[in-house]
Amino acid sequence: MPGRLPGGPSAHVDRFAAEHLPPREQWPVMDYDSLPILRAYPDRMNAGVELLDRLCETGHAASPVLHYGETTWSYGQLRDISDRIATVLVGDLGLLPGNRVLLRAANNPMLVACWCAVLKAGGICVTTMQLLRARELGYIVEKAEVTHALCDLTLADALEETRSRQPELAHVLYFSALGDSGDGEATLDQAIAGARGGFRPCDTAADDTALIAFTSGTTGQPKATMHFHRDVMAMCDCFPRSFRMSEPHDVFAGTPPLAFTFGLGGLTCFPMRFGASTRFFPGPTGPDDLLRAVERYRLTSLYTAPTMYRQIADLAGGYDISSLEKCVSAGETLPKATWEAFHDATGIPIVDGLGSTEMIHIFVSAAPDDMRPGFTGKAIPGYRARIVDDSGAELPPGEPGMLAVQGPTGCRYLADERQTSYVRNGWNYPGDIYEMSEDGYFRYVARADDMIISAGYNISGPEVENALLDHDAVAECAVIAKPDPERTSIVKAFVVLREGFAADPAMDQALKDFVKSEIAPYKYPREIEFVGELPKTETGKLQRFRLREHERGEHAR
Repeated sequence: MPGRLPGGPSAHVDRFAAEHLPPREQWPVMDYDSLPILRAYPDRMNAGVELLDRLCETGHAASPVLHYGETTWSYGQLRDISDRIATVLVGDLGLLPGNRVLLRAANNPMLVACWCAVLKAGGICVTTMQLLRARELGYIVEKAEVTHALCDLTLADALEETRSRQPELAHVLYFSALGDSGDGEATLDQAIAGARGGFRPCDTAADDTALIAFTSGTTGQPKATMHFHRDVMAMCDCFPRSFRMSEPHDVFAGTPPLAFTFGLGGLTCFPMRFGASTRFFPGPTGPDDLLRAVERYRLTSLYTAPTMYRQIADLAGGYDISSLEKCVSAGETLPKATWEAFHDATGIPIVDGLGSTEMIHIFVSAAPDDMRPGFTGKAIPGYRARIVDDSGAELPPGEPGMLAVQGPTGCRYLADERQTSYVRNGWNYPGDIYEMSEDGYFRYVARADDMIISAGYNISGPEVENALLDHDAVAECAVIAKPDPERTSIVKAFVVLREGFAADPAMDQALKDFVKSEIAPYKYPREIEFVGELPKTETGKLQRFRLREHERGEHAR
């Protein structure tokens, strides 16, 4: 029956995750009966074992899994390295099943090895964006009570600052991209050089927490979403399996970091579930870089945001991209004009996918040949979706309303009262307004909250406001999304300065630089307007909607 959960005792000695799940009556319905493969999941399951060890045991040990520069790791090599990392975690750092481990790196092979190692050791992965500063990392460490961290050596400064503020983060090791730098400060590289392989994985229950993924909310406080080992496998067995989006010959690439569940699925779990491989890039990756990589390495699968597809469409004619077969877009709505421009330039129908960190990955989409420009798709196999009004009553086709979703994954916030906003009467409410066609295709209408979606990133306006308000010159401020043809939206700040400070270009730049130093640089306000006052109600409440209306009016002119 829908709502059935695998049984079996937890393997977690540290019970933090289990004790901070929301009450069961606040969970969404979790349906594992709609697909045979989901029904067949055993009570004991470890996602690290299923995605790596199982592939080695079924003929893929010598197959490539990760490419980085001129280096390629096989599944067997990745298994050996992850086993040695797990040995170090348990033997040297005293990791107990259920402990949280902060993972911090750009996309590279060692980050994947660490992720697999933590799961196999029974730990819980808390992967973070490389752009986050100590202020943001400190909140994550405190919220998830993180005790261990594995971090790329190039990102050590912010983590060391975090350690100085968060003494509970007691066990930290640093690594290089390939785990072989020889740098004495790469302490994990040194540790695994002398560690044994052949690690015996923790016998986790299918419903033990495997990862805690943080996402920003409109309140400015990131929400921590908890996902079980079976959730990790379900995201692989619904979207890519149903639409043949991952096959052994595929070589994946893309731009989302593995700290985003879009990147975790598309660039790690999806290829590994089916014996394919992924190429990561040592430096920043722009449209030309991706096109050169497709041409040179014969990439077949691309995962990125609509902004990148818009740019690629203009440049594709200068490259041989005949190997490219499958392109997936997520992170923000895919405009019809972008889909058509890319299709005209490449002949490839982009697969649009609607997902969320709360649901772990895509739940509305379609196979490439079934995509319709301007529509996101249908509820994918394993899920069901409907459009409802404010009371939860289902609306007829063609009438906009809130999107509500059920399936094998769903929202479980870590100790957060916002659980009851996302989950209502057993349904997940991702916060999007959609309308549905007569034959079940969903068309995006708008976001239902104040989240700013810019170039595929979710940015909390209040979080940017809080950073601005820490500057001595800022008396008041309000942050909204301003429509932008290239990035969908940009962050715009309206700022009231304190007396004695000049509203000039120097102040504009100073505030932008200050925000970049306080929070992840992609969140900074790309436009600042200095104003004498902000619109408010009689009770003093800020009226952001008036600022948004002003910007929409200016944009329409």
